[in-house]
Amino acid sequence: MQWFLLACDLLVPVMLLVFGWMMWKHCPKENAMFGYRTRRSMRNAQTWQFANTYIGKLWWILGWIVLPLSAALPILFWGDEAKEAGLCGKLLTAQSIVLLATILPTENALKKKFPDDEDR
Repeated sequence: MQWFLLACDLLVPVMLLVFGWMMWKHCPKENAMFGYRTRRSMRNAQTWQFANTYIGKLWWILGWIVLPLSAALPILFWGDEAKEAGLCGKLLTAQSIVLLATILPTENALKKKFPDDEDR
């Protein structure tokens, strides 16, 4: 059970690293399935490229910050499955908040780099 919980704890950081690297280094073409898809990012090819590269680099950096923390915290409770399970839920919630919080700087960077009439 402890190994399963550790795998759950590491799922989001590993996804941040993998998808961050993919989007940063190999920006996806505009599509309906994969990529940073907001109204602002999908205006044209330049905004798409910028947004996906920006958030990819941000995810890559955050992945390397969150990964060691997510690996170290469960070790503190290793052997106590009840506490470790509680930590797993809290850790996944915190990781999800970090992931969602990356939308704000990405949208602000898009707004700054590609202003339009509705932004003024």
